[in-house]
Amino acid sequence: MANIVEEIKKPINQEMKLFEQKFYESMRSNVALLDKVTQFIVTTKGKQMRPMFVFLCAKLVGEVKEKTFRGASMIELIHTATLVHDDVVDESFKRRNFFSINALWKNKIAVLVGDYLLSKAVLLSTDHKDYDLLAVISRTIREMAEGELLQLEKARKLDITEEIYYEIIRQKTATLVAACCEIGVLSNDANEETALKMKEFGTLTGMAFQIKDDLFDYLTSNIIGKPVGIDIKEKKMTLPLIYALRNANSKDQKYYFNTIKRYNTDTDRVKELVEFVKTSGGLDYAIKIMKEYQAKAKTILNDFPDSEAKTSLHLMLDYVIERKY
Repeated sequence: MANIVEEIKKPINQEMKLFEQKFYESMRSNVALLDKVTQFIVTTKGKQMRPMFVFLCAKLVGEVKEKTFRGASMIELIHTATLVHDDVVDESFKRRNFFSINALWKNKIAVLVGDYLLSKAVLLSTDHKDYDLLAVISRTIREMAEGELLQLEKARKLDITEEIYYEIIRQKTATLVAACCEIGVLSNDANEETALKMKEFGTLTGMAFQIKDDLFDYLTSNIIGKPVGIDIKEKKMTLPLIYALRNANSKDQKYYFNTIKRYNTDTDRVKELVEFVKTSGGLDYAIKIMKEYQAKAKTILNDFPDSEAKTSLHLMLDYVIERKY
C-alpha cells in the first residue's frame, strides 16, 4: 500500500516536500508554547492525503501556484484543528500511535490550539485576498460542525436512516475532500463549472473513503489500531449496521437495538452484533455502495484530458477503497 501512495505522489513529489516547510511556516507564532505544540503536530503528521488532493487537482487543470500552496495549508490547518478538537470531545489520548495534544498538554490548551489553527486558516486567505478560497473553507467548517452535531443527536435516539447516514458522512468527511478538490482547481482560476465538477468529485471520493473507514469496524484483521466494534460501543450507526437492522425481523431488531442502547460495552453482545451484521449482508451492501461512489467519481475524472495528475487521481480512488488502514 505504501508503494501506491508513492506512485500517487509522483507528479507532485517536489510540491509535497516544499509544502511541509510552508505548512509549518503557516502555523508559526510568537508564543513559545504554541510553537512547541505545532512542532509536535508537524512531526506526528499522517499521510497528508488532503494536500495531495489539492496539488493533483491543481495539476489537472494547470500548474501548482503559490495560491495552491496557501490552499493546501488552509485545508491542513482546518483538518488538524478538527482532529485536535475531536480528541478533546472523544477524550482520546492517542492519535496515530502518538499521544494526543490533550493527553500531553490537557484539554484547555488543546481547545485553544485548535482555535488558533482555525484562525490561521482564515487569516491565510484574507491576508492574500483569496476570498474564493475563504468562501470554500468557511462553508467546510460549518458543514463539518453540523455533521458532528447531527451524528451526536442521532446517537442519542438511534433513529438513523440510510439517507441521514449519507448526510452525516457527507458533512463530516466528504465536505473536506470536496474542499481540497475545489480549492485545487480554484487556485488555477478555474471557472465555476469546473470548480463545481471537482467539488462533486471530492464529495463522491470522500463518501467512499468514509464507508471504507466504517467497514474497518467489522474486520478483525484491521491494522489501524481501532478495536473491532468500537463504533457500536460509541453508538455510531454506520451503513453495514443500518442495513442489517433494516432487514432484520422485529425480534432481532429489538434485541440488537437493545445491545446498542444498553449493552454497548458488553464485549460478548458487541461481538454477537458484529457477527449478525456480517451474516446479514451488511458488509457486502456497504462495499457495493462504496464502489458505486468510486465509479461515479471516476466518471467525472474521465471528462478531463489525460495527464499524470489524472492517472494519480485514478490511483487515489483505487487506494481509497483498497487501503488496509
